[in-house]
Parts: sequence; structure tokens; C-alpha cells
Amino acid sequence: MYQHLFGPVPSRRLGMSLGVDLVPHKVCTFNCVYCECGQTTRLTVARDEYVAVDEVLEELAHYLAHHPRPDFFTLSGAGEPTLNSRLGEVLAFLRRRAPEGRIAVITNGSLLDDPQVRAELAEVDVAMPSLDAASEAAFRRMDRPSPRVRLASLLAGLEAFRAEFRGEMWLEVVILPGYNDSAEDLRLLREALVRIRPDRIQLNTLDRPGTEAGLQPASREQLARIAADWGLDNVSVIASAPAAAPAEEGYRADTGVAILETLARRPCTAEDLAHTLGRSAEDVVRQLAALEAEGRVTSTTQARGVFYRLPGNGPPPGS
Repeated sequence: MYQHLFGPVPSRRLGMSLGVDLVPHKVCTFNCVYCECGQTTRLTVARDEYVAVDEVLEELAHYLAHHPRPDFFTLSGAGEPTLNSRLGEVLAFLRRRAPEGRIAVITNGSLLDDPQVRAELAEVDVAMPSLDAASEAAFRRMDRPSPRVRLASLLAGLEAFRAEFRGEMWLEVVILPGYNDSAEDLRLLREALVRIRPDRIQLNTLDRPGTEAGLQPASREQLARIAADWGLDNVSVIASAPAAAPAEEGYRADTGVAILETLARRPCTAEDLAHTLGRSAEDVVRQLAALEAEGRVTSTTQARGVFYRLPGNGPPPGS
């Protein structure tokens, strides 16, 4: 079982994506109310080698020797990947050992005001930062950043990165009713997006249990209305994950291990896992039943279904 890799999973945006975790659960610069990975346990902006990068490189070498290449190697996972001070070495390794592979990074953008971080990320093909608010009040209410993160610096970092970056920049905006969807918040967001000039703007909302009870997702109709009101030609509403497909090249065959690796990062329903792993729903349900009987996973019922997670991996959804 890999400790720092997960997947490949069929991503709604990146095709078959192999996740690479560069920080432990849950080291981050934010403690977002909607985060599917749970509460942040270490809120920091200090860059350090939070996981042993030599171990990450060993796992990547093993994966490359024994599995087909994914569509993307994606730096994401259980925290903010740019916090790892050896990020550049991981990117250089992937460029050297898998030159045909594409690399993406999913980041909250909080460290993009650091020229060193921007220089390291110059190696990726697709940068996927987020921006949930353009007013300080909404930013702190929704993203709950480290006290050392200021919205003005984050916005300046996004603009500087866009000006320097030669790859594609897909900027995600998560809309949560009551947090960042007032007319003023949406107006300020639009103004910031125009200044940043990302290649794509992707509207999203809550899909799995967040860190706070009682959160409600925006409706697809609301997201479509926001996109129309903004009137920008690069805005799209992110669709649901693709339907499950039969196991094929790029999907993991070791279903039980892959389930545990996936649940270590975020809670999932059996349907989510079937989509993620390309396995039949019956196979996933059978594996989950065995893992739950062994005490290796726990389950909690939510509005969207029964969510599974690893014991002790954050509070139960909706608690």
C-alpha cells in the first residue's frame, strides 16, 4: 500500500489522475469550512519537508515500473502541496522519469506570492488554484486561513503567477450559500477574476461532507445563474464525476488496498469509490462490508448516501 500516492482515479477534470501527497493529513494554510479532507490539524504557512520526499520518489519509481502511465500526475491530497519545501525535486523527477506524462497541481494559491513557489510550479502543465472570495470578511469566514495569509497578498500572487506561468491555469471557485454568494461578494469575485485572467474559471460547490455541520451546496441552477451573470466566456459549472466504467488500463486492480488509500484522503460513498476505481458497485460494496467488519472503515449516513472513512480520520460527517 502506497503511503504518498493514491489512485489513479478518474478525475472530472484530468482524466486518469495519480494523486501525489506531499504533506500529511491535514497540514494546510487554510481550514476551509467545506474541505472534504476534514479539519486542519496544523495551520501554517511555513514551508518544510513535511513528508520524506525520498520516500515519495521511491513510490513514484515503483509505480512507474509496475503500472501504466496515468493521464496526469496530480499534486494534491490531504493538505496544501506547495508547503513542501522539496516540491521542485518531485517535479524534476517526474519530468525526468516520465517525460511524456502531464503534471497538475491543485493548490489554494496562498503561497503564490512567494517567487520561489512560482518558479517551482513553472514545471507543471496545469495549475489549478482556487479563489473563493474577494472580500476579506468572506475569505476568512469560508476559507479560515492562517492569520499570516492576507487576501491582498493571495490575489497579488495569483496575478503574478498568471503573468509568469506558461502552462494552463484553471481557477476553481467554490460557491456556498450564506458564505460567499451575496451580490457584493459575487461582484468582487468577478472583478478579481478579470484581473487574474485564468484560462478557465470552474464553478463548484459542496459535494461531500465538509468540516462544519449544516452546510448546504449551491444548486446547479444557482451556479449556472452566477456564470451567466458574470458574462465571462471562460466560466463553466463543473459536472459530476464520470459514470463508473469497467476496469481497464490505468485502473487499480487491488481494490481493497485502493479503497483504503482513497478513504485516507476523503470520505466517499460506495458509488464514489466505484467511479474512482472503475470497479463494479457490487465489488466495492463487498469489499467495504469486509473492511467494515474488520474495523478498518466506518460509515455514517448523510443526505447523499452512506459515507465511508477510516476510523479516527477526522470527525464523522455532519458532527
